[in-house]
Order: sequence, then C-alpha cells, then structure tokens
Amino acid sequence: MLKKILIGLVVVVGGFFGFAATRPGTYRVERALKIEAPAAVVFAQLDDMKAWAAWSPWDKLDPQMKKTFDGPAKGVGAGYAWQGNDKVGKGKMAVTDSQAPTQIKYRLEFIEPFAAVATTGFALAPDGDKAVGVTWSMAGTNDLMGKVFGIFMDMDKTIGADFEKGLLGLKDVSETEAAKQVAAAAAAAKAQAEAAATAAKAQADAVVAAAAAEAAAVPKGKAKGKAKN
Repeated sequence: MLKKILIGLVVVVGGFFGFAATRPGTYRVERALKIEAPAAVVFAQLDDMKAWAAWSPWDKLDPQMKKTFDGPAKGVGAGYAWQGNDKVGKGKMAVTDSQAPTQIKYRLEFIEPFAAVATTGFALAPDGDKAVGVTWSMAGTNDLMGKVFGIFMDMDKTIGADFEKGLLGLKDVSETEAAKQVAAAAAAAKAQAEAAATAAKAQADAVVAAAAAEAAAVPKGKAKGKAKN
C-alpha cells in the first residue's frame, strides 16, 4: 500500500513539474504613463539611485529598508543594494546603460526571497518640451523553479501593479519638480528685469546729475554771454 502511495506521489510530482516545464521560458512586464514634465526632469529621478526613495513603490512597502550605494552618483555603474522585510526582500541594482534623457537600463538581481536576474529600464519619449511618455519595463528568463513560481503568481499582474504605483509616484515627484523649476526661472527672470530697470534708472539719474553739475559749474556771466550769442 505504501509503495502504491509513493508511486502515486512520484507520478503527481513528476506531472506537476512536467507541466511547469511547459510554461514560458521568458517574461516581460511593461507599463506606461504620460508625465507633464520635461524629459530631463524625469530622467534626473531615474538616473540618481538616491532619488528613487521619493517615488519607488518598494520604499513605501518598507520605509525602514536598508540601502547601500556604490559606484558613481549617476550614470553607468551607479547602483545600490537593499535589504528589507519579506515584502521587498533582498537584492541589488545597477545602471548598465544611460542615454539622457531618453533611455536608461539596469541590471536587477533578486537575492531573497528567491534568486533571479532581470533587465529593467525606462524609455522616455518627449512630447514637446513640457511632457514625456514614460515606459517602464522588466524582462527575464524563467528556469524551472521560476516556471513553478509562475504557476502560482501572475508576474504581469504582480509586478505590473507595482510599476503602476511607481509611475504615479514618479509623475507626482517630476511634475512637482518641474513646477519648482518654472517658478524659480520666473523668479530669476523677474529679479533680472528688476535689476536691469534699477541699473537703467541709476544710469539715467547719473546722467541728469552730471548735466546739473556741469550747468552749476558754468559762471553766470559766461552763461548770459552764451545766451546772447
């Protein structure tokens, strides 16, 4: 009897893994959103690993997440490692390609709760000078365990939901920063105009004062003589 049970278990397990082996060997998750901000403003949030904390959906899942940064502050080679609760796990990410302000790619390595490597990145399509379409994507391959995992979790729905939250956060941060820059530029232009007006008035006042001083320096008799001539 025990032997039959064991044989049955082997058949079931074998069948399950056989089914898992037929699952797709690759995956791709992609979400897009239009952001009302210049492409350069949005790109600055993506190129700086420390800026991710302001909009990343995973930082919201674990505000106490520990991070360590390495490499340059921005551009190719910039990266960080994280370790957090069971919702964010442990892993690391680094910039592998940076083409400001239209494209940036990263190597993403998950360590816990499962080991996997993926390529993720953002494609930015400027729409004029004040808006940009942002597409966030992630792609990778599934080994057997990855295929088994995929049976119980829909990667597109799970990661896709995080991407949607992250893009909304990126939109909020970028549009706020763009508004600040517009306000700062307007304030600078106003200050420059006021300074120019002040300088022009000072110059005009100086001309009038010089003319008055010159007139005051001419003797009265000589001035009358000039008037007769």
